Amino acid sequence: MTVRKDLSQYDVKIIVAFGEAVTGNYKIHKWLLDNGFPELAALASSLQADVQAFEWLLKNGYPQYAAFSNAVDDDKAAFVWLFKNRFFLLSSIVDAAWLRKSGIVWLKRNKLDPYLNLAMKIRQLKEEQHRDYGFYYKMHF
Repeated sequence: MTVRKDLSQYDVKIIVAFGEAVTGNYKIHKWLLDNGFPELAALASSLQADVQAFEWLLKNGYPQYAAFSNAVDDDKAAFVWLFKNRFFLLSSIVDAAWLRKSGIVWLKRNKLDPYLNLAMKIRQLKEEQHRDYGFYYKMHF
């Protein structure tokens, strides 16, 4: 099994598939899981607030993806950890997902449009989660 430590180490087609898994496409999520990308399947689940997936990332050598998941949820310590450990792509995706100019500009300047698209999918997911959380008739655990 190849251990990829940063999203830049994946083929663009896999990043596009990962973006689909983030949006809740179960078939793509399962495909990632069954075709050698369990860390991306776990990250997609972690972004969707799956605690077991988050723990899997930590236990299986992907602390950067666990930190990324937390940073997307505005955990400032996780964001600082990504930056200090030189995960600049991951920290830029977080910035772009939060619509911070620095992340968007960095991704565009480096011609990393697939990652900018991923950031927007993550932003959409988080907006939906926050909107759903605001509805009092939905159960929150």
